[in-house]
Amino acid sequence: MEGIEHKTVRVNGINMHIAEKGEGPVILLIHGFPELWYSWRHQIKGLASLGYRALAPDLRGYGGSDAPASIESYTCLHIVGDLIALLDAVTPDQDKVFVVGHDWGAIIAWYLCLFRPDRVKALFNLSVPFIPYNPKFKPVEAWRAYFGKDHYISRFQEPGVMEAEFAEIGVGRAVLELLSYRVPDPLLLPKGNLFGHPLDCPVDLPPWLSQQDAEYFATQFEKTGITGALNYYRNFNRNWELTAAWSGSKIKVPVKFVMGDLDLVYTMPGMKDYIHNGGFKRDVPFLEEAVVMKGVSHWINEEKPDEINKYMFDFFSKFH
Repeated sequence: MEGIEHKTVRVNGINMHIAEKGEGPVILLIHGFPELWYSWRHQIKGLASLGYRALAPDLRGYGGSDAPASIESYTCLHIVGDLIALLDAVTPDQDKVFVVGHDWGAIIAWYLCLFRPDRVKALFNLSVPFIPYNPKFKPVEAWRAYFGKDHYISRFQEPGVMEAEFAEIGVGRAVLELLSYRVPDPLLLPKGNLFGHPLDCPVDLPPWLSQQDAEYFATQFEKTGITGALNYYRNFNRNWELTAAWSGSKIKVPVKFVMGDLDLVYTMPGMKDYIHNGGFKRDVPFLEEAVVMKGVSHWINEEKPDEINKYMFDFFSKFH
């Protein structure tokens, strides 16, 4: 990955690894699960060539960043705290930055805009729309009731359980199975038959993941384990409790949102109606557009890097 600089920065009580390239207005790229700074490799290169400084951290619990031991250390307040401290440390001259998020990174980006809109110039978010606080919707219980106990979010809740099951097939393999999941159906992980593929066959990688990419992801997670990453899911209900104070709050920054029509999030109950029939625009009043790309799955920034880079550049170039 030519010309990308790597450094470790002390932020909010942890060491955070960041990858960066380019000069100019900062674009903070926030990865999802089970991803790394590396998920943004095409964007880092593309944005740097267009006159931006692309900044992609490994979030706490991932890759080269520290992974605190306690589950409670992975709430939305901790993660947003890390990112604000990171911006203070590495972009002290820029009050506001552009933000891009995908998957869990998109969820964190929404929280960042909710808590600190004063630090965000504009947000380009992928795959997960803003889900406003709802006092009647306790997330984990609601998903379990709808999708059953084998749904991945339910299966990730119990500390140690999923780690042990992933270890049986190999953590690296489990991560590649997740990164190769490209159907719009809910992800179910039944015990004893997690991904339904025989272990003596290699993982069927999608065309956008080269063998080299796959090795990087697999090796990193084999090294760090996956507990830190799973702890984000173990804070769904805690985040819900912590954000009760923002009930009714809207996202007050300019936003563009893009997702694929084969994304498992797009096919969740009520999601299409929310995105297309006014709910999303009500909660995110400065939403410029919600684009749904045909035939594209969840891993949108890796699957369609050129299109995503163009959408991103066209959107951000309005704010100079």
